[in-house]
Amino acid sequence: MSDASDADDTERVASETAPGVVYLVGSGPGDPGLMTVKGRRLLDEADVVLHDKLPGPEILGQIPEEKREDVGKRAGGEWTPQEYTNKRLVELAREGKTVVRLKGGDPFVFGRGGEEAEHLANEGVPFEVVPGITSAVGGPAVAGIPVTHRNHASSVSFVTGHEDPTKEESAVNWAALAETGGTIVVLMGVRKLPDYVKALRDAGMDPETPVALVERATWPDMRVATGTLDTIVDVRDERGIEPPAITVVGDVAGTRERVLKFLRNESKPESEP
Repeated sequence: MSDASDADDTERVASETAPGVVYLVGSGPGDPGLMTVKGRRLLDEADVVLHDKLPGPEILGQIPEEKREDVGKRAGGEWTPQEYTNKRLVELAREGKTVVRLKGGDPFVFGRGGEEAEHLANEGVPFEVVPGITSAVGGPAVAGIPVTHRNHASSVSFVTGHEDPTKEESAVNWAALAETGGTIVVLMGVRKLPDYVKALRDAGMDPETPVALVERATWPDMRVATGTLDTIVDVRDERGIEPPAITVVGDVAGTRERVLKFLRNESKPESEP
């Protein structure tokens, strides 16, 4: 009887101290209908959801406030340090909780999901990656812009417009991108638009190359602005396009005009003036 009791106690203690699981979940570009079924289920089952602002207001509004932790922008314009987020994920998991780290788009496409996965592995915390529709593809798509097209682009390059500020120089070779002839999709780069537009033009890209800006893709207040490499900075300023926004550079951006009349999305893109 004593042996059985000891075994039960050992099993109970092991269960109580077993780590929880962290799910790195991509929420898609923002429309709740574009989130995966698995991602939606995990939000319902989670004990805690650590999120930033990019999942979109409708998705965040569906999560009970008592289990949400905002690890994005703080009051005063400061951002939660990545080190804090890493530490918090480990702490919660070691408390035996089921944790969802909710990210916009896909967690492994400029979402720092790779860094968090490595940190969890180093700390011995089990985790699972749940992919999402990356806004680099989904954002242009709902605006009627295919990132590849048999007649216009056989390749696509995804670029971050918000590199690590501690880098001495950019890791993006804009000159090489200008020579590919394919589509360039820039995420988180609307504020640095003048810099890379100039870099592309200096590298010899045609100033008449079509460019589109997709602001808050799939969100209820989504807006789209179009122009050329020569005019897009002025268009951004005139329209007041702000982050989060995606930039699409290439001939595919010009296809929007040809399909706009018949384009139907739940988040209807705003027509250009």
